[in-house]
Amino acid sequence: MKIAQVAPLIESVPPRLYGGTERIVSYLTEELVGLGHDVVLFASGDSVTSAELVACSPEALRLDPMVRDPLLHHVLLVEKVRQRASEFDIIHFHIDYLHFPLERALGRPAVSTLHGRLDLPDYPALFAEFGDMPVVSISQAQRQQIKANWVANVYHGLPPALYRFEPGGKDGYLAFLGRMSREKRPDRAIEIARRAGLRLKIAAKVGEGDRAFFDKEIRPLLDQPHVEFLGEIGEEQKQAFLGGARALLFPIDWPEPFGLVMIEAMACGTPVVAWRCGSVPEVVDEGVTGFIVERLDEAVSAVGRIDRLDRQRVRARFEERFTAERMARDYLKVYEALIDPSSADAPLAGRPLARLVSLQAA
Repeated sequence: MKIAQVAPLIESVPPRLYGGTERIVSYLTEELVGLGHDVVLFASGDSVTSAELVACSPEALRLDPMVRDPLLHHVLLVEKVRQRASEFDIIHFHIDYLHFPLERALGRPAVSTLHGRLDLPDYPALFAEFGDMPVVSISQAQRQQIKANWVANVYHGLPPALYRFEPGGKDGYLAFLGRMSREKRPDRAIEIARRAGLRLKIAAKVGEGDRAFFDKEIRPLLDQPHVEFLGEIGEEQKQAFLGGARALLFPIDWPEPFGLVMIEAMACGTPVVAWRCGSVPEVVDEGVTGFIVERLDEAVSAVGRIDRLDRQRVRARFEERFTAERMARDYLKVYEALIDPSSADAPLAGRPLARLVSLQAA
């Protein structure tokens, strides 16, 4: 099968530092190539891939100080896809909705994975117009936010060798990894660690949009003796950071579509204490890979029980549910069904497209 993967240009594929969507595009692309498919990746020129790379900007837009209008570069990206569209059996977009008008005119099978939040007030009008676009959710919780032509639900996956199992968490600290934003609630993580009497290591990106929140509400909390702020870290640092932690704190306050950091921690054998928001109940197996909580006191109690969980079992559940190979094979079923609806499993084939494919991780 000849497959186009179309990535955002803000970060490279894979990203050097923070960047969940680009990381998933990388894992999916490499796995599809490994399974014998002919893949073309449309991404920034500093991306690294075993697929054919079509450079749509010299480097990741976030790293180029000359970039003033990221939308312009994404319009050029979509045009490059249009120029080569006839070559592909299917085109897989990861750029939100920018390509929807083009997709209608392509005359080629295409699908879009929606990686972000969909609860914003502007989205109903968009999907009222483009309700025919085949889209994939990354959690059942995400698809509850909007009425759309959902053709499948495919959970994210990681290469099993990306992180190794760590038996310890012996250093005794709690970890917070992600964006330093209000919705991620680093303030909750700091308070949980304080009440639990444990150190907290924070590895987080401070984006320009989050700078005011960080300076006003979080920076004053970092002076507490139990808090260590590391800033933004790259892939090569995550193994030690997550693997050495007693638990990952994921105290979010928003409808998280997936939460890649949760399965990164699980890949190390590190359990998760997470708020019952968005995808969390689908990703965390209560009492196996972590604990799901709704209040600060519940989170502190969960931290106190975290050592009862079997870290080897945490890793085993990651391998059962969240590998890149499982993700790629799920997407191949989506591609096949969209290219030839009659090839889908009999109970799932047929119209409307929203019923064409049904995929769930165990």
